[in-house]
Amino acid sequence: MRTQTKEIQDNLTPQDAHRILDDGNQRFVSNLKVQRNLQEQVLATSQGQYPFAVVLSCIDSRVPAELVFDQGIGDIFSVRVAGNIVNEDILGSMEYACKVAGSKILVVLGHTKCGAVNAACNDVELGNITALLSKVKPAVDFIRKDGGAMSDPAIEEVAIQNVKVSIDRIRKESSILAELEDAGQIEIVGALYDVASGKVDFFENAS
Repeated sequence: MRTQTKEIQDNLTPQDAHRILDDGNQRFVSNLKVQRNLQEQVLATSQGQYPFAVVLSCIDSRVPAELVFDQGIGDIFSVRVAGNIVNEDILGSMEYACKVAGSKILVVLGHTKCGAVNAACNDVELGNITALLSKVKPAVDFIRKDGGAMSDPAIEEVAIQNVKVSIDRIRKESSILAELEDAGQIEIVGALYDVASGKVDFFENAS
């Protein structure tokens, strides 16, 4: 498996990048991962990096982006925060990945059984976690209509909606990323990882 180079990155379209991630997840689910020489990739990327994708995902230990998409060193930028929420620092990181470093796809990856989403649905307040969960609350309010306790299926709907909220914030709060998407230079897409099966389902894109 070749290490990402500038030439490879330059010749990829956002659609190519999406397909690479989808194919990688299919390999992961099938336990047919590509054999990589990681030490060789360390050496090959020591003078520079040309990742084709940036993935915003949760800190959940069951959702390591490089593994679930079967990618190696130098292939993707991995941005991780509980609840895959968006803030100024995360937006800046993603702007760097796409505008400066040339990534072709930005994926917001939520997952089932998300602890942050569950905590937001249960109105948890604890230290700095409270401020973080406030960014998940718009998704909770969208799904919870009566203000009462939420069922497990409803909480999973919040996880999906939370990805959509993050994508909306990216487009509204980052003119750089919105312009790159409008110009067809990147794709911004949501996805949900199933912690029981390992499968990633990409959302239908609607910008």
